[in-house]
Parts: sequence; structure tokens; C-alpha cells
Amino acid sequence: MLHLLFLVPILPFCGFVVLALFGRWFDRRQVAAIGVGSIGLSALFALLVGFDFVIAPPAGDHFSQSLWTWINVGGFSPHIAFYLDSLSVIMILVVTVVGFLIHVYSAEYMEDEPDGYARFFACMNLFVGSMLTLVLADNLLLLYLGWEGVGLCSYLLIGFWYTDPANGRAARKAFIVTRIGDTALLVGLLLLFTKLGTLQIQPLMQLASERWVVGSSITVAAAGLLLGGALGKSAQLPLQTWLPDAMAGPTPVSALIHAATMVTAGVYLIARMNVLFTLSPVIQTTVAAVGAGTLILAGFSALTQRDIKRVLAYSTISQIGYMFLAVGVGAWSAAMFHFMTHAFFKALLFMAAGVIILGLHHEQDMFKMGGLRKQTPLVFWTFLAGSLSLAALPLVTAGFYSKDAILAGAWASDAGGRWLWAAGLGGALLTGLYTFRMVFLTFFGQVQTPFHLKPGLRLLLPLVVLAFLSIVAGFLDLPRTLGNQPWFSDFVHTSLPETKEIAGSVERNLQIVASLASIGGILLAYYFFLREPGFVRRLMMTPLGAALHRFWFVGWGFDWAYDNLIVGTYVRLARANRADVFDLPMRGIALINQAGHIVLSRTETGRLRWYATSVAFGAIVAVGIVVFVT
Repeated sequence: MLHLLFLVPILPFCGFVVLALFGRWFDRRQVAAIGVGSIGLSALFALLVGFDFVIAPPAGDHFSQSLWTWINVGGFSPHIAFYLDSLSVIMILVVTVVGFLIHVYSAEYMEDEPDGYARFFACMNLFVGSMLTLVLADNLLLLYLGWEGVGLCSYLLIGFWYTDPANGRAARKAFIVTRIGDTALLVGLLLLFTKLGTLQIQPLMQLASERWVVGSSITVAAAGLLLGGALGKSAQLPLQTWLPDAMAGPTPVSALIHAATMVTAGVYLIARMNVLFTLSPVIQTTVAAVGAGTLILAGFSALTQRDIKRVLAYSTISQIGYMFLAVGVGAWSAAMFHFMTHAFFKALLFMAAGVIILGLHHEQDMFKMGGLRKQTPLVFWTFLAGSLSLAALPLVTAGFYSKDAILAGAWASDAGGRWLWAAGLGGALLTGLYTFRMVFLTFFGQVQTPFHLKPGLRLLLPLVVLAFLSIVAGFLDLPRTLGNQPWFSDFVHTSLPETKEIAGSVERNLQIVASLASIGGILLAYYFFLREPGFVRRLMMTPLGAALHRFWFVGWGFDWAYDNLIVGTYVRLARANRADVFDLPMRGIALINQAGHIVLSRTETGRLRWYATSVAFGAIVAVGIVVFVT
């Protein structure tokens, strides 16, 4: 089955081409069949390929498939080729399966849209195809093509409702902010090719480990530039500002961007290029520090939002921060395990929130919801399953096992492990607090807005499947203290470095502390937002409480700083330079040419005698030059 690998990314692209060219002539059932069916077939082949890879691993624990030579110039000949190992197996399974469930959900969610139904599914298919290209690419040039593809699709889908100027601004913001990181990544790729002579990922990693010493300036520069690209795509400090505004797109888009595709691309890039980051300890430690800072800052911002989708957006930034923390401390398998569990529960939460929004006439303010657990019980129970996994309820949720592995890896780290672990622990408390603030405001208390929707099977079935995965997926990697069945870690270690282990007694104590933090966050949310909501209102009325609330609500002022320090400065310089002083030399050349034109045009009088005299004079000058000069 491995030889069918090329079908996994090709099928979504085929769906995109058909819908982009002929979608206007199809009815909605045909559009949905093509859009959903292409991703479904891709998921089927991904499952078959993944099963074959697990049951009968290929030689060297990897499989390469080259389709054709892309470019052949001066010895530079990258191929359209795919590389399958345990890391990319995990990635394609999550991307296609979760992507398929989101497409099924979208078929019903978007069916009342007056126009753009085919355009929506065309872009969604292109999004999935680009992400699959990114994770399967065997060379960095092809990876960059997929990287730019998901950036383009995010712009198209965030601004899907482009008639609203606010949506257009959000789409442009996402495109421009991530472009900063993309530029850093491109420079990094050029640096790697210049110094090592190849962009093939595996040979490049081998050459880097042979030629470069640990901590050298070239490794720091290369790893730092790749980190810049990862920060933009994965919305980490200081390039995280685009992600909350990306909620302007339809809810299925939010689920796809936040769960299975774009925001995890940065984590995948660091994991795939792990040799380069291992050779640069200072950059790897920076990755961990950025992740730790991001998860705390985003957690506080999530705690103050009113819009249910913005809570989930800041939650995504925070959870990606956990993944950065993991790869930064060398807990590679834990990072990918949390990537998988996060894809399940975050896609579930976004899609369940989408059902709520539809049922409340597109209301997204949680303070205008309330009491929905009785009006839509299935949505409530699935949302609760996702929330418990996000909050890492001990023992019974997937989020607990993946987050516990990250915290254990942080504790074992030699570079600031205790501080990084403390940041992760604080993030666990915050996660339980903001997650169940969202649950209690939305589903408990008095009914604020009646729920009018009767969800169909296509809306509800993906929620049930993802709720099941959000609970049981954690049992794929049980730690030594809770069963010692690390199937997931054993599988991905064929392509990622081993994680440093800690003593069993220490690990057990860390699990107890982390469990108390998660449960404590849930209990605090119960007390503050369900039992004693007046306490929070009184706290917010104090000067300090009001100031902190405003500060966290606006994302710690990053947008204000960028608008005033960077955008405002650029605008002021542009206004001051309206005369374009740098264009003066070119304008001077243009003026000289204009003057010459005026002078020469005056010789065109239409008088034959003048022309004859000019010709004679020219001939005399030419003869004189020949006689006297030569």
C-alpha cells in the first residue's frame, strides 16, 4: 500500500481543481460530494498507508516516493517527492481524518450560505492538500510550497465573507503577520542551501551533524531563521496577534486552522529539523522559553474574552505554546502526542461552538447564552468531553496524558527545567479556569437566548467521533506510573530523538501536582462563575482589576504596540516622504530626456532648406572628423 502514498495529497488537489473550474455548474449536493468525498478518499488511503507502515515497516523505517523532477538547473534538481516516516504518518492521519470530519460538518453548516458554497469547499480542499504536501515533502523547497499554500488558503478562508470590511482586514492581518515569519524561513532555506548545497531534508540533516559543531554561529543563525518561520505560522510570541482575529472566518475554517493544519506547521517544522535545533542549544532553549511565555500570556487573555470563538483562539495559542515548550526541552514525542490530542479536542470544541452559534442566530457572546445543556444535551456532553480533555482532567482524558508528558519533559530539562515546568503548571491551572468559565457561562445558569436549531446528522456525528477520540486517544501513550504502555512514543522515536526520562517516583509526584492544578482550575471556575459570579464582577470594578481585565482582553497590548510603533511610524515616514526624495535622481534623468526632446523637436520645422542645410553641415562635420582625427 505504500506505493499509493501519492494519492493522499493528490486527491484533495483534484477536488480543488474540479470545484474551482466547474463548481459554479454543480448543485450543492454535488459540490459537497466532491469536496467531502475527495478528503474522505484521502483519509482512507492515509489509513491504509499508515496501517501498512505500522504492520510491515519498510527498510530503515522510512519510505520515499519520487514522482518527477521539479527543477534541474546547474546541478540543483529538487523533486516532487514524498518522505514517509513515523512522524509524517502521524501528521497525515490527523490532517486527513480530522479534516474529513470537519468537511462532513461543513456540508451542513454552510448549506444556507447564499453563495460561495463551491468556493468554500475548493479552498478547504486546497488547504488540506497544501498541508499534506508540507508534511510529506522530502525537501525543503517542496515543504515551502506547502507552507505558502496554507498561508494563501488561510487568507482566502478567513476573508471568506469578504463583503464585510472587518473580515478583509482580519485576512490581510493574518497574511501579513505570517509573511514576516515566512520571510525568515525563506532566508533560512537559502542559508542552508548556500552552506550545505542541498535542500533534501535527510541528507541536509546528515551534513549539518557532520560539518557543524554544537553552538556554532552558523547553526544558531540557521535554526533562528527557521524558528522565525515557525513563530509566524504557529502564532507564538511575538507574532501571535493574527490568530484571534482569524475568527472572522466561518467556524469550520477556525476548526481546520486551529486543530489540524496551519498553526501546527511550525511545531512540525521544528520537529522535522530536530538535528539543526539540537546543534543550537541556545535556539532550542529559546523555543522552550517562547512556548512557556506564550502559553501563560494567551491563558490570561482567554480568561477575559466574551466571544466563545476568541476564547478557543487564545486557547489554541496557549496549547501550541505547550508544544513549543515540549520541542524546546527535547520532549519530541510529547510534543507530537499533544499535537494529536489537541487536534481532536480543539476541532470538537470549535465545531460544537459552531452548532451553538447557529442555534442562537449567530450569537457568539457567552454572556448572552446560558442554560444550553438542557436545550441541546448532545452538544453539551460532547463539548464537555472536549473541555475536560483541554483542561487535562486526570486519568480519563487524552489531554491529561499528553500534557503530563510535556511537564515531565520540562522538569527533566537541563536548561531552566524547573522554571519551564512551573510555567507549564501555571498554564494548566489557567486552562482549567478559562475552559470551565466558558462551559459554565454557555451551558449553565439562566437561558439568555432560546436555542432554535435542530442539528442534523452531519453536524452531530463528527462531534461524537471527536468526543470519543478526545477521551480514549490518551491511552495510546501511558506513562510508566500509569500502565507503562508508551506505544505512541515507541512509534515516533524511529524518526525523533529519545526523550530524557526521570525517576518513576518523581514522575508520580509531578502527575499528582499537575492533576491538582487542573482540578483546581476547574473548581475555581465553578466558584467564580457559577456559585459566586458577583465576586468576579466586584473584582473587575476595582481599579487594578479593571486595568488588568482591559490589558488581558486586548492581548497584552501587542496590537497597540505594533500599530503605534511600527505601522504608525511607517505611515508617518511615508507621509513625510510624499515628495519621494529617493526618486530625485531618476526624476532628474527623466527631466534631462524631456529637455532633449524639446530641443530636438524644435528642429522639425518642415522647411526643406533647413533640412538640406543640416544634412550638408553634418556631412562636413563627418568628413572633418575623418580627415583630422584619423
